[in-house]
Amino acid sequence: MKRKTTKIRARILTAFFIMLLLSFSLIGIIFNVIINTASQTDPAFARQGAFHIRTNIFIVVVCALFISTVIVTFFLSNTITRPIEKLSVLASRIGYGDFAPNDFEFKDQEFESLNIALNNSAKQLRIYDSEQKAFFQNVSHELRTPLMSIQCQAEGISFGLMEPKKASETILAEINRLSDLVTDLLYISKIDNITTVYEAVKIDLLEIIRSCAQRQQLVAEKKGIRFLFNFAETTVEYECIGELISRAVDNLISNAIRYASTEITLSCYKNQHHISISVTDNGCGVKPESLPHIFERFYKSNGGNHGIGLSIVKSIVEQHQGNITVKNNVNGGAEFSITLPLIS
Repeated sequence: MKRKTTKIRARILTAFFIMLLLSFSLIGIIFNVIINTASQTDPAFARQGAFHIRTNIFIVVVCALFISTVIVTFFLSNTITRPIEKLSVLASRIGYGDFAPNDFEFKDQEFESLNIALNNSAKQLRIYDSEQKAFFQNVSHELRTPLMSIQCQAEGISFGLMEPKKASETILAEINRLSDLVTDLLYISKIDNITTVYEAVKIDLLEIIRSCAQRQQLVAEKKGIRFLFNFAETTVEYECIGELISRAVDNLISNAIRYASTEITLSCYKNQHHISISVTDNGCGVKPESLPHIFERFYKSNGGNHGIGLSIVKSIVEQHQGNITVKNNVNGGAEFSITLPLIS
């Protein structure tokens, strides 16, 4: 690709000098016509040095035009190029990871709009950068804990300090925990990736909820937990990303199984404005101090796994312009509710 080296200031100067030359040519023609006409109508004018008068007037006008054109061109070029140079410095700082906003003020609306847009971009990138750093710190911590446990158990077997069968069971449990963590991390990466393209299709939400419950039926039965379905309709069709909604319901059911005592109620209904999906357990509920943080990444309340599952649910719901809430029931247990807007 050919490198572009032309600057705006140079282009402005070139354009103005071309206009200046054209103006000089036009002025010369006009003066020639005026002087020739005056000489023909008044012979005395020609005898009194009309040529010299014509030349002197033309030189004065040309000099005045030249000086004024240079001044106007210099001023105009600076008013255009200086804001661009300032904004280019800001863009370069953002590129090198300096997201501090600037306090520039521009008289031109276009430059001011561009400045506001760059400042907003810097703000969003600073938040994203901070979240990413915290995310990787938390991930490293979550990965280190099971790996250290596996290493400890393996060394115990190697040196004959631990009973192999019991140690291997611990290793397998930690491997399963690592597998779940890696799966969730990959899903977070997929959800957060702004280049990922999903296709929304019309699906039956009741069928998705039943399928999610069926997949976790054996786990629930081992803990003596049964599923109750509270559906007011035979079908609830909704245009959404089925894969993501299914994952959100899966995570809510898995979380409910962890805390439920004997049963989990799955509800879904549709009205004129939205669709509501709720997962309710009859366990001990959520501690009041945990309620404001329950959907934050890597936040773990008592009995929690690795603090990613509910944050995934929140991200999925927000991608569908919905919201998710949690509350403790009067009779015990927690109720997680997803609200999805109906888009007409």
